[in-house]
Amino acid sequence: MADSASLSRAEVAAVIDHTLLAPEATAAQVGALVAEARELGVYAICVSPSMLPVRAPGLVVATVAGFPSGKHHSLVKGAEARLAVDQGAAEVDMVIDIGAAVAGDFSAVLADIVTVREAVSDRAVLKVIIESAALPDEAIVGVCRAAERAGADFVKTSTGFHPAGGASVHAVRVMAETVGGRLGIKASGGIRTAEAAAELIAAGATRLGLSRSREVLDGFPE
Repeated sequence: MADSASLSRAEVAAVIDHTLLAPEATAAQVGALVAEARELGVYAICVSPSMLPVRAPGLVVATVAGFPSGKHHSLVKGAEARLAVDQGAAEVDMVIDIGAAVAGDFSAVLADIVTVREAVSDRAVLKVIIESAALPDEAIVGVCRAAERAGADFVKTSTGFHPAGGASVHAVRVMAETVGGRLGIKASGGIRTAEAAAELIAAGATRLGLSRSREVLDGFPE
């Protein structure tokens, strides 16, 4: 088990996307998210595209596309991502068609990601949400390879909304072994303790998506 004492609070804060993607989120809650993110010293905030633009000095603004099901037409995902970037998003976390991955149709997954990559060009960091808890290991590998071929910058475990679950150490290890440091790895979904965060970082996660950032960070030493 990874030791949270081996990482400092500041080191972990520097890889956190402080996240609010609840359907009932309000503009006031997004404002509170920004204020808390600045207080905690995290890297980025992640909000729904309908909440953009967001004024967040000193923070990277991330959003999602095709969220949370991934069952949107690729052109719709691309348009959503492009509009979000036009409204100030610097990073886009897109959800793939999970069914295509389950069926082993990685060409369809590749095409889906390429459509979004081309829509935002090099104007934004592109993270690909693979919903790892819903996939067998061979599909995780196939999707990660497709994401790399499509020009994605990160692969991401989960939306946090799927009934199969969120991030796992095992999935992060499989993802890390597949992309070999060439892409970033974002662990997201169900991370509620410092111990869980430390284990995911030790497994290869280079970014964490957290809605309970303060709770997690309080478990790390200053």
